Amino acid sequence: MYSNETTQKVTWHKACHVDDIPEDGGGCALIDGRQIAIFNFSRRGEWFATDNQCPHRQQMAVSRGMIGSQDGEPKVACPFHKKTFSLQTGKCLNDENYEIGTFPVMVKENLVYIGI
Repeated sequence: MYSNETTQKVTWHKACHVDDIPEDGGGCALIDGRQIAIFNFSRRGEWFATDNQCPHRQQMAVSRGMIGSQDGEPKVACPFHKKTFSLQTGKCLNDENYEIGTFPVMVKENLVYIGI
């Protein structure tokens, strides 16, 4: 299952077990020296992955943010200053000056893989 599509060639990295990420919540994995936030948006039946670093204050906190939807678009709000980012595109939905990276997710045999 893919939560978002990409046209670039990716290398898949095993990040964690499905049970390591709470339903309708997030967690973090270190992949190739980079903190990746992983979200199990179970209400939508989708998985997402983004950079864990919020570009607003450079804090590694996005994985602890609250997820939800805005006009049908899945989003996460940084827990510190409430900048909200699209889980699909990484664009900040309440400040056009910020953006985070997004990554494809694959769930297979109860394991979560992130494409880098």
